[in-house]
Order: sequence, then C-alpha cells, then structure tokens
Amino acid sequence: MINKKIQNVEDALKGIEDGMTIMLGGFGLCGIPENSIAELVRKNVTNLTCISNNAGVDDFGLGLLLQKKQIKKMISSYVGENAEFERQMLSGELEVELTPQGTLAEKCRAAQAGIPAFYTPAGYGTEVAEGKESREWNGKMHILEEAYKADFAIVKAWKGDEAGNLIFKGTARNFNACMAGAAKITIAEVEELVPAGELDPNQIHIPGIFVQRIFKGEKYEKRIEQRTTRQRN
Repeated sequence: MINKKIQNVEDALKGIEDGMTIMLGGFGLCGIPENSIAELVRKNVTNLTCISNNAGVDDFGLGLLLQKKQIKKMISSYVGENAEFERQMLSGELEVELTPQGTLAEKCRAAQAGIPAFYTPAGYGTEVAEGKESREWNGKMHILEEAYKADFAIVKAWKGDEAGNLIFKGTARNFNACMAGAAKITIAEVEELVPAGELDPNQIHIPGIFVQRIFKGEKYEKRIEQRTTRQRN
C-alpha cells in the first residue's frame, strides 16, 4: 500500500532551503496552506522566490513571510490587498514579476503536464512580452511563455488520503489543483486525512501520483479577505 503520510508539518517541509523557488496554492485568503506558511516563517528560510496568485494580506498568509523579508522575489498576478508588498515593491526591496492570471495558471499547469512552453495572446504588446519570442497564429500575435520550474509546490486541500489523493472544497480548488505536481516535490496539507481507499474515486480532484508528501494540518483560521455586509431593513 502506498503511504505518503508525514506526521507533522516540520517533517513535511524538510529539504526547503534558502534561495529555493516555491509554489503556494490559494486565491486571496481562500485555500492557502496556512500551516506550511507558518512553518516557513519559523524555519526562517530566506531569499525565496514564491509563485502565488497573490501575497496574502499584511499579517496573514504570505504577508507573514514578507514581514520578515524572507521573500526575494514574488511571481504573482495581483498585489492589491497587501500594503507591505506594495511598499517593498515600490522601494525596490522586493523583485516582483507580475503575470496575467490566466498565464500564471497555465504556466503552472504546463509544468504539471511536462510541457516546457506554450503560446498565448495575453500580454502581447505590453511589458509582459519584453524579451519573449512572439509569433502570429490565426491572424493574432502570441508570445511564448515558459512553464515554471519550482523546487517545491505546497498546496492545501479539504480532504486527502494517505496515498496522496486530494479533494478540494469549493473555490479553494483555485491554484491548488494546477500547482499539484508542478514542482520537483509537492507537499499537500489537508484538513482531514483518511486511510487510502476511503475516498470515492469519482470525487478525487488530484490523484496521488502528483503528491509526494501529505500531512494533516491544524487550527485553520480561514480568514475572509474583505467582509461585505448589508444592514437589515
């Protein structure tokens, strides 16, 4: 029986060192690997290149790594909810590579599928296209984008089994699904971990072949990035 279960977050993140490139799933504050980020803060690894749709907020998610200056470069599509991210970017303390959101997702998916590069029309004629090969397809210009190369991918799922099969809940599927298997080593943290064979195969979103390590996370805060309410009549 395949067993990829790791007892705790400390053991799950072994091998992550200064200067590595790490993918982190999530969208806003939805579906982010909270336990793993907290462990990266504790480990005090530095000079990281982080690939994530965004960088959390000032005091949560990847914002915690930014506060301690552990991130050298952010590869993201959105930075709007993190004042410290903005400050470091504008001051030149942090290298930032802004990527169209669909392109970021496809660069992850291409790495997952073993595809080295692909053409996309997104970003042609803008700063995104600088230094990249371009080509016309069906009367429309495209640019060549290369798949990401990462040392680790860290994803968060609602439920998983000891063989590494994952089920995401609702919109937490986001970038987690395309990042699983898109790096040399994929670590999955899950809210519920069950023995292999207990998950309905028809419900599995990511098969265990894409995951090398899986562990059960603890104490998920699950913040809401922006809470909008209305007054009662």
